[in-house]
Amino acid sequence: MRALTRVSLIAFVPAVLACSACTGHAVPDPKSAADDYAAAASRGDADAIYEMMTTSAQKSRSREDVRRLVKEQRGELSEQAKLVTARDVRVEATARLRYEDGEEAQLELREGRFWITSSGALPGGSRTPEQALDQLRRVLARRSYAGLMRVLTPATRAAIEQDLRSLVSGLERPETLHVQVTGDAAVVTVPGGHTVKLRRDGGVWRVDDFD
Repeated sequence: MRALTRVSLIAFVPAVLACSACTGHAVPDPKSAADDYAAAASRGDADAIYEMMTTSAQKSRSREDVRRLVKEQRGELSEQAKLVTARDVRVEATARLRYEDGEEAQLELREGRFWITSSGALPGGSRTPEQALDQLRRVLARRSYAGLMRVLTPATRAAIEQDLRSLVSGLERPETLHVQVTGDAAVVTVPGGHTVKLRRDGGVWRVDDFD
C-alpha cells in the first residue's frame, strides 16, 4: 500500500496567490518539511516537533504537552517516521484560506504553484440533491449569510433579498414608527407589511422575531 502524507503549508496565502503565476516565485518544497518532521519523530525530539507546529496548534497544546505526548507515543512516532521517509511516499501540500465572513478556500500545491480545489466563496455546483444539502449544512454551520444566498435558487434568493431590502427601508426612521408596548414585550408594524416583535430582558430590548 502506498504511503500518503498530507502536509499543511503555513504561509501568507494572499501573497502566494498573488505570485503563484509568476515564473520567478519559489514555493518551499513540502518534502523538506516532511523529512524534517520524520527526523524529529524518529529521534523523539519534542522541541523540534513543537517548533514545526502552527501558531494555532501551539495555542491548543503547550510545549510540555507535546513533550509528554512524544514520550508516551515514542514507538508510534518512530513507525510514522519510517512511513514518511518510505521510497514510495507521496507528499501532498495543501493550504486553507479563511475569509472574514467565515468562508474558506482549499488549495493544493502542484508543480510549484497553488491551485484552488474547493471554495465556499464560489457559486455552488452541486451535481446531486445530497451535495446541495451538504452545502446547506456547511453554510448554516458557519452562520454565513453570503454562503446561504449562494445555495438558494435564483428565485428564492431574489425574494429573500427583496424582502430584506423592504424591511431595511421600512426601518430607516425607527423614531417615527408606532411601538405598541405591553410590559416587557413590544410589537412594531413596519411600512412594507413587516412586523417586528421585541422583548426586554434584563433591561435590554432585543428583537424577538420579525417577518
